[in-house]
Amino acid sequence: MAKPGGIHQIQNLRRRRIIYRVLEDALYALYAALYAGGLIYYLLSPTWLWGMLIFPIALAILLAIHRPWQINNEKIAAFLNKEYPELQESTQLLLLPTDELNPLQHIASSKTAAVLAGLKVSHKHFSSRLLKAFIALFVSVALLWVVAKNLPKRSVQSSSFHPVNECAPIPNEKMLPQVSTVEIIITPPAYIHRPKRTWDKFSLTVEEGATLTWTIKTNIAIKKASLLFNNTEQIPLKPTKNTNWYASRLIDKAGFYQVNIDGKLSDLYYIQVIKDAAPVIHLKSPKQYTYIDAGEAPRVNINTSLDDDYGLISATIMATVAKGRGEGVKFKEYKLNFAEGFAAQKPQYDLKKLIDLPALNMEPGDELYFYVQAQDTRKQLSRTDVYTVSIQDTAELLSMNGMLTGANLKPEFFRSERQIIIDAEQLLKEKDTIALEKFNARSNNLGIDQKLLRLRYGKFLGEEGEDAIGAPNNDAADPADFSNAQKILKEYTDDHDNAEDAGFLEPTVKAQLKATLTEMWKAELQLRLYKPQAALPFAYKALRLLKDLQQKSRSFVAKTAYNPPPLKDEKRLSGELDKIIQPINKQDIKPVADQTDGLKKAVTVLEGLKQNPVKKAADGQVLQAAYLQLSQRASQQPGIYLPAMNAMRRILSSPKANLNDINSVERVLQKTLIALKNMPSAQGNQVDMGLSKQYYKNLKQANR
Repeated sequence: MAKPGGIHQIQNLRRRRIIYRVLEDALYALYAALYAGGLIYYLLSPTWLWGMLIFPIALAILLAIHRPWQINNEKIAAFLNKEYPELQESTQLLLLPTDELNPLQHIASSKTAAVLAGLKVSHKHFSSRLLKAFIALFVSVALLWVVAKNLPKRSVQSSSFHPVNECAPIPNEKMLPQVSTVEIIITPPAYIHRPKRTWDKFSLTVEEGATLTWTIKTNIAIKKASLLFNNTEQIPLKPTKNTNWYASRLIDKAGFYQVNIDGKLSDLYYIQVIKDAAPVIHLKSPKQYTYIDAGEAPRVNINTSLDDDYGLISATIMATVAKGRGEGVKFKEYKLNFAEGFAAQKPQYDLKKLIDLPALNMEPGDELYFYVQAQDTRKQLSRTDVYTVSIQDTAELLSMNGMLTGANLKPEFFRSERQIIIDAEQLLKEKDTIALEKFNARSNNLGIDQKLLRLRYGKFLGEEGEDAIGAPNNDAADPADFSNAQKILKEYTDDHDNAEDAGFLEPTVKAQLKATLTEMWKAELQLRLYKPQAALPFAYKALRLLKDLQQKSRSFVAKTAYNPPPLKDEKRLSGELDKIIQPINKQDIKPVADQTDGLKKAVTVLEGLKQNPVKKAADGQVLQAAYLQLSQRASQQPGIYLPAMNAMRRILSSPKANLNDINSVERVLQKTLIALKNMPSAQGNQVDMGLSKQYYKNLKQANR
């Protein structure tokens, strides 16, 4: 064999390589166990047992893949030959028996052994991959730590039901020494259709109207026990066998309570209440004001979605039809149901209802007012705003009433559109009695009339007539008159849309006139396609827009009159001013009592206790008053004020105040004072009702 020193060095390097590979696999297995275990913990089961089971499985899989025990001396020798050129690729000779070596190999083996004895093999060749595994593990631990800090902690509950809108994670509760365990049976109200569940802490969150049954087990025999709610109502606990005490109460509002055992009170425990909101109704269609033009189908499609916390039992459409005008208006109410039933009492519904207006005896000119109302399982009602659907009155639209009075601009244009509609309806009546060619010719002629009318209205918007577009200009510009720039620009520019043409109309009038031209375009298209029936809705809408423009163009002047009071001749020019006195308005304004004065004094006392923790008698009175104000607010928001109340109780009961309790109470008081300061109150009103401020404002404007 070769020299023992060389073979021992190769074996040491082999053991080192195996150890590094096993550590690398262990780190990667721990990396996988942390990720998979954390995912299972937050999604499926709140226990780390899954991660402990995943680690050996992952380690076994990695070891089976890499097989570090298969690393032999030949691989180590090949590694040394590759990384260290001074060995002259002769390291494998150290592994051969001495009697198998020739003289030249004997010389090379001795030289390699001497070089290997003085060679320091670096660990970085074996630890590079181990460092990568360590970095990956560190990143996974940091990421899991960040996620654990941001996600809420999970609390184990005996039932699979988890109420929504729970407050912050419940801190470790402090129970009385006599209390061994507590079990609270939560019975939700019957209308939400949810089973009972149990809770093992005093602080809890329940649904509004739930019934709580406390079962408190004591570790020693006691005389009496009770529950004190909001420092006002006391419910005695009834004893049973085995030192158990129980009581029941219906919870309809948030608050706090304490356990009283033989005159000793516990810490404050909160009860958060989840309010049952009324149903939410979202009406997707129709729009709040819907106008059905002539020729359109007299139908309304109601599409709505309903949402509730626990379930819905009904939804109806309350409709009212208005017929007639003026004092002769008559109303009739209808109650319409949706096709889908509510036997399942689901919390969400998507409902549709198609209302045929003629089925409600509606005629042109009538209006439909409706709203959707829904009722949940708690009999709470919600309703939408009132929606209006109007059917166009064609008889009034085609009448000439009011068109010959007042300021009547372009009345012949209105009559032309009206005449097109009348001729189109007459053509439809005669459709079965005339030939097809004649019908098409008359429809095309109506389209030509509609085109001419559209072009006449287009002039008010600066549009060109079709006969002027592309027409040759016989009057050529005078090439000699180059000094007249305006004349040259007029010959080579398009100035049809200028202030002399379209600038006299207001923007709203121009927009409505453009909409009228659009409807005329559509009506003309249908008439040219020999479809007068399809052209009528567009013609009716154009006529309605034109009549609306006519009403906007009118000017109304209200009649005014002034009747001065009669003058007394005997008083005229007499100069008597003794009856004229300065008006005096006297008013006693009492300052409003500051409701936060007690809290402000408590903050001052707490600041003093930071310097000297020993309380005085006057300090105790101020803190007691602040404690009563905090209890009033804690009955409405126990999750915010309850920790401060517990800290205040410890300050009042101890001769020396703890700094942590002082800071806890002071933080809540400061937040309360800041919130109350921003609320509207009468304290911000000035005595002069802002007259002085307005005076200086007007004075500043006058000096400009």
